[in-house]
Amino acid sequence: MVTAVKARTFRTLHHDRAPGDPLVLPGPWDAASARVFEESGFPALATPSAGVAASLGYEDGQTPADEMFAAIRHIARAVSIPVSADIEAGYGLPPKDLVARLLDTGAVGCNLEDTGPDGTLSNPSQHADRLAEARAAAPRDELFLNARIDTFIRGAADPVTEAIERARLYIAAGADCVYPIGAPPEALPRLRAEIEGPINIGAPLGGPSLKEWGELGATRITFGPGLQRRATAALREIATELRQVST
Repeated sequence: MVTAVKARTFRTLHHDRAPGDPLVLPGPWDAASARVFEESGFPALATPSAGVAASLGYEDGQTPADEMFAAIRHIARAVSIPVSADIEAGYGLPPKDLVARLLDTGAVGCNLEDTGPDGTLSNPSQHADRLAEARAAAPRDELFLNARIDTFIRGAADPVTEAIERARLYIAAGADCVYPIGAPPEALPRLRAEIEGPINIGAPLGGPSLKEWGELGATRITFGPGLQRRATAALREIATELRQVST
C-alpha cells in the first residue's frame, strides 16, 4: 500500500509543471546520501547506476544485477519518499522478471537504456517491444518507466531527429517519460516541441541553471553520477588535509 502511494505521488510530480520549474531528482548512491537528500526537502530521488557502481567498487556497467538490486533496496528502504532506479539495459533479464525484481526493492520507477550489450544503439522497434513487455508487467500506477535514449552519446548521424523518432515509439509502447541523455541545451526546444510527455535531462554541474533547463523544455532533471563524484572530490580534499596534518 505504501509503495502504491509512492508510485502515484511520483507520477503526479511529473505533470502540470510550470516552465522553469522542472522536477529535480538528486541521485543517491547509498542509503546515507539518500537520507541527506530527503532531509534537504527533495520530493523524490533517482539513483544513478554509475554512482551506485562506484560505491560498490565497480566500473559503470559492471555491477552484477544482484548487487545493484540490493543497493536499490537499501536506498529505497532508507527514505520515505519515492525512489526511481537506473537499471541500465536490464541485465539481460526478461522484462517480466526485471520488473518483478525492481518492484521487490521498493522502487517505483526506473530508467531503461537503449544501448545494447555490444555498446551500440539497440534496434528501436525491438527496444519498444521490450518497453511494452515491461509496461504489461506493471501498470502505470505501480511503475514509472523512463526510457533513456542514447542517440547523443552513441554517435547517431542526426541525434535529434533519431531521438524524436525513438521517443515516439517508446511512448507509444508505454514509456511515461523519455531521457535523451547527453542532449545539449540547443537541442531541447525542438525535442520539447516534437515529443509528447515528460522529458528527462541530465544536467551537468556547471552548465545552465536548473531553471534555464526547465525553460528550455526539461520536465525533470537528473545528474547521473555527478553528485557522487562531487562528493568523492570533497572527500579527497578532506583526506589530503588529514594526511598533511599527520605527516
